[in-house]
Amino acid sequence: MTTTQTSVVQDLGTLAHRLSHPAGARCVCEPPQVLADRPDGTVVRSGAIVAKAHAADSDHEALAARIALAAAPQLTGILLPPLTAPGRSLTAPEPSGGPQHPEPSEPPAPAPRPVTLWPLGAPVDPSDPEAAPWAEAAVLLARLHRTEPPFRLPAMRGPAKAARAVARMRAALPGDPAVLPVLAGWRALPAWARGEVPAPVRRSGFLCHGDLHLGQLVRHPAPDGPWLLIDVDDAGTGDPAWDLGRPAAWYASGLLAPEDWFVFLDAYRSAGGPAVPADGDPWPELDVPARALTVQTAALALAKCAAEQRRPDEHEQLMIESCARIATLPPELAADHAS
Repeated sequence: MTTTQTSVVQDLGTLAHRLSHPAGARCVCEPPQVLADRPDGTVVRSGAIVAKAHAADSDHEALAARIALAAAPQLTGILLPPLTAPGRSLTAPEPSGGPQHPEPSEPPAPAPRPVTLWPLGAPVDPSDPEAAPWAEAAVLLARLHRTEPPFRLPAMRGPAKAARAVARMRAALPGDPAVLPVLAGWRALPAWARGEVPAPVRRSGFLCHGDLHLGQLVRHPAPDGPWLLIDVDDAGTGDPAWDLGRPAAWYASGLLAPEDWFVFLDAYRSAGGPAVPADGDPWPELDVPARALTVQTAALALAKCAAEQRRPDEHEQLMIESCARIATLPPELAADHAS
């Protein structure tokens, strides 16, 4: 971890501790815990508070709108609400006083990365795949997609993230033939799925999460509260099928068991989700997002393998091979998905 990363983690721990620690109480807190540390999001927990430093290149106005969305009454019971008040500057609160852990004399917010504060939730247990809340995730998505946007929002960032993943792969492996299957899959996508043009009009006005996977669910209040969606950094308006794209891609590549996929799809349909027809074949709507997220996953896997100087593991290799396969097949492009 670099000196800058260490400073960010320490500052976030200080911020979370100040909010979770009762003023004037004797401090018996455990040290802050790093939950994630990536350029696009460093997350640190202290007690029942989670502090997140968002990407340094975040659009602050768009991020503020997304945080306000998570706090909107219309999204109660769907999105985890922030502790950061919407409309305020996305920086750390002032200290509340009272004894604290040893801290810098003037702990700065980890500028220029904007900071938000959240209540702690209990995540999905990765060691118990049979208990994965696929049905609950699907119902939350359906409710999100059915909710009228409460105010003007930026576009959902899913396609833009896929493009960034491909760019990261290219930078990590310039001229390497290993990237060719992934690039072939990428070129086979319509322009909207590559983030080059807006999504088709009829499919672009829905509230979307933008980065759905099981790591984006927590129980709140922990440990037994209802499931809620977290991480709104990519949320906005767009094609709701994108939020089903990652589970669809995993199912198509063999990473997600058919029974789990059908539990997810049936629960989404039963809850009135608009991304796919209520019955019949869902793939005309899911095909493009599933392909795009296959490419994104494979691109990130290759970039990570290059950084760690290792070969792809079994799951990563499956996604890379899927890119080669999908590049040779004609996409099931419905009229609404044509670029």
